[in-house]
Amino acid sequence: MRPVEFTSESITQAGRDLQAAGRNITGFALRQKIGGGNPSRLKQVWDEFLASQSVTKAEPVAELPVEVADEVALVTKELTQRLAALAVELNDKAVKAADRRVHEVVRSAGEQRTQAERELADAAATVDDLEAKLDEAAEQTETLQGKVASLQEINQAQAVELARVNAAVEAERERHKQEVDQLRGELAAQKEVNQAVSVERDQVRQETRVAREDAANLRGQIEAMKLQVVELMQVLAATKP
Repeated sequence: MRPVEFTSESITQAGRDLQAAGRNITGFALRQKIGGGNPSRLKQVWDEFLASQSVTKAEPVAELPVEVADEVALVTKELTQRLAALAVELNDKAVKAADRRVHEVVRSAGEQRTQAERELADAAATVDDLEAKLDEAAEQTETLQGKVASLQEINQAQAVELARVNAAVEAERERHKQEVDQLRGELAAQKEVNQAVSVERDQVRQETRVAREDAANLRGQIEAMKLQVVELMQVLAATKP
């Protein structure tokens, strides 16, 4: 992002305000007063304003000795290289950690889904088998009831047998019905497990996106630190030793 430019009028006005307050006028004091800007440029604009207001020639600013300038340049280069290497390393670690987490969760979710699908298939087959047995039992009951009805006139004892058979069939039907209800409950519970797995997978994707955004923010902070180092070097170059 391009830094905000401040007009010469606003800079000179800030310098007048600092003079009125009895403060030393430096690049950082001007920056604090107007709320931003390059300290070297701010001080340069103020010095030019003073020069235009006075016929006396301003004393030239002494340059840095060659040894100091070389040492400063070397330190700046090493610091920049270290910051860049640190940014690359941190970004690589963050991305790899996020990728590993996603891979593990996706693999676990796939295994759980496969197992759930198998269990659902087995449960569905069991339900179908029980329903077939219920239909068969109902048909058998109807057949037995028809036979018993036709034999009631011959022997009263067969009425007792009919009641016993009806009770057995009803008990069997109730047992099958309970098994079907239980399996249906298990199916509903398994569906909830699948929904929980989907929620966890979405959460991991969100964490991955946040990790990548953090890595991007880190790179931005490194770039800002580089700009601060450059500004500091400019201030050192514009200041007497």
